[in-house]
Amino acid sequence: MPISNPRKRPICVARSFLSRYATKAELAQAVSRLESLTEQGIRLPFEVLASLLQHCGDTRSLKQGKWIHRHLKITGFKRPNTLLSNHLIGMYMKCGKPIDACKVFDTMHFRNLYSWNNMISGYVKSGMLVRARVMFDSMPERDVVSWNTMVIGYAQNGNLHEALWFYRELRRSGIKYNEFSFAGILTACVKSRELQLNRQAHGQVLVAGFLSNVVLSCSIIDAYAKCGQMESAKRCFDEMKMKDIHIWTALISGYAKLGDMEVANKLFCEMPEKNPVSWTALIAGYVRQGSGDQALDLFRKMVVLRVKPEQFTFSSCLCASASTASLRHGKQIHGYMVRTNVRPNAIVISSLIDMYSKSGSLEASERVFNLYDDKQDCVLWNTMISALAQHGLGRKALLMLDDMIKIRVHPNRTTLVVILNACSHSGLVEEGIRWFESMTIQHGIVPDQEHYACLIDLLGRAGCFKELMTKIEKMPFKPDKHIWNAILGVSRIHGNVELGKKAAEELIKLDPEFSAPYILLSSIYADHGKWDSVEKLRGIMKKRSVNKEKALSWIEIESKVGSFTVSDRSHPRKEEIYSVLHNLAALMEEEASST
Repeated sequence: MPISNPRKRPICVARSFLSRYATKAELAQAVSRLESLTEQGIRLPFEVLASLLQHCGDTRSLKQGKWIHRHLKITGFKRPNTLLSNHLIGMYMKCGKPIDACKVFDTMHFRNLYSWNNMISGYVKSGMLVRARVMFDSMPERDVVSWNTMVIGYAQNGNLHEALWFYRELRRSGIKYNEFSFAGILTACVKSRELQLNRQAHGQVLVAGFLSNVVLSCSIIDAYAKCGQMESAKRCFDEMKMKDIHIWTALISGYAKLGDMEVANKLFCEMPEKNPVSWTALIAGYVRQGSGDQALDLFRKMVVLRVKPEQFTFSSCLCASASTASLRHGKQIHGYMVRTNVRPNAIVISSLIDMYSKSGSLEASERVFNLYDDKQDCVLWNTMISALAQHGLGRKALLMLDDMIKIRVHPNRTTLVVILNACSHSGLVEEGIRWFESMTIQHGIVPDQEHYACLIDLLGRAGCFKELMTKIEKMPFKPDKHIWNAILGVSRIHGNVELGKKAAEELIKLDPEFSAPYILLSSIYADHGKWDSVEKLRGIMKKRSVNKEKALSWIEIESKVGSFTVSDRSHPRKEEIYSVLHNLAALMEEEASST
C-alpha cells in the first residue's frame, strides 16, 4: 500500500493522539483509529507512536500494543527504527511478554546501550535471571545502569552471593557508581538480614555522601529493622539532620514489623506530618501482630480524617478482615472502594478474593476475579486457585491453572505450591505427581523445600509411605522444617509412631522452643495409649519452658470483634459471659442426666 508523506497532517493527528488518550479506555479508542488512518495513507510520526507504545506499557495494554506493532508492519516498517524498537521492547516487557520482546530485539538493525539495558531490565523484572545474565555477558559495552540492574535483580531474588559479586565488580570496573548502585546492595541486606553487610553498606553510603538520599536512608533503617537491630535503626534516624516523612515512616514500619506496636504508635503520634504511607505502616503492623480489630479501627480513623488510603492500605485492611473472618468489615471496605472510585490493582483484587474466600463466600471471590479485566498478573491466579483449593475444589483448581496457561500467564513457584496443596487436600495424587515432575521441564521452576513438603503431604495423606520415603532419599538437599513438619503431620494422620518421632526430634533440634512438634508427637503417643511417653514429653516441655500457644476464638457483635482464649477473664463483660456459661453448663448436665 502506498503511504503518503509521514508529515501529512502530522500536527493535528499528533495532538489528537497525545492529548486525548491518556487512560486505558481512551487508549483503546486511539489505537482503534490506526486502521482507518492506514487506509487513508497516513502514517503517524514516530514520536506519536513511541508515546502510544509507552502508554500501552504503563497501562499493561498488550492488545493495543500489538495493534501498534501491526500498524508498523503494514505501513512498511517490519524492522522499526531503534527508537520505536526500544519502545516495543519496553511495552512487551511491561506486559509480561519477554519472548515477544526478544523477537523485536533480534530483528533490530542497530542496538544502542538502551536496547541492551531494556532487555536486561525486562528479564530481571520477569524473574528470568539466567537470560539476563546471558544478555549481560553478550553486551558490547556496559554502563552503570547495566551493572545496577544485575545487582538489584539478584538481590530481589534473594541471591546474595551473585548480588555481591556484581556490586564488587562494578566498583572494580572503574565505572562511576551512583545512588542506585547502593540501592541494590541494600536490597540484598534487607533480604538476607546480614547485619555485618548492612553496617558495611551503611558506612560506604556515608563515605560516598549519599546518606541524604531518602530511598537509601529508608533502606538502611529497614535493613537494620529486619536484622532486629532497632537501636542501630533509631541511631541512624537520630543522626539525620533532615528527617523526611518517609524516614519517619521507615522507622515506624521497622518497629511495627518487629511487633513493638507501642513504640510504633508513639512515633506515629510524634510525626510532624502524616501521610497515607505512615498510616498504612501502622495498620500493617497491627495486622501482622494479629490485632485485626485495631487495624480496622485505625482505617476508620483514616476515613473520618479524610486521609486518602493507598492500595496497600486496602490490601492490609482486607487481610485484617480475612484473619477474623469478618465478612461485614470486608464488604464495607469493598463498598468504600466502589463509592470512592478506587481502581484496585491486582494485589488489592487478590486480597478481596482471599477475604471473601476465608469468610466462606467463594461465589463472591469468583465474581471479583471474573470482573477484573487485566488477568495478566500471576498473583491474581494464585489467589483464586488457592481459594478453590481451600474449599476442597481441587479439580476446579486444576482447570483454572489450565486456563491461566492458555492465556500465556506463566506459573511461578507459588503457583506450584498452591496447586500441589490443592491436589493434596482433594486426594488427586496422580495429578499432583505429574505437576511436580513437570515443574522444571515445562515451566523452568526448580523444586525447593516447600515444593517437596507439599509432595510429601500429598503422598502421606494418601498413605503412600514407600513412595514418600523414596522421594525424601532422592531430595537434592537436607530436609528443613517445612519437610519435617509435613512428615510429622502425615504421621499424625496415619498413626505412624516411629516416623512421627523421628520428624519431631528433627524439628525440636531445629527450634527447641517451638511448641508444635511437642504437641503433635504427644497426640501420636496419646492415640496409641503411650501415656508414659506423653508425661515424659510434657516434662521436657516444662524443663525447656516451652509453652503451648493458646487457641483463640472470636465473635462479631454489633460490628465489633471480641476475641477470647481459654480461662480468659480480660473482657469488660466477663461477669455476664461466665454467668451465661454456667447456666449453659447446668442445662447440659440436666439434659445428660435425663437421658
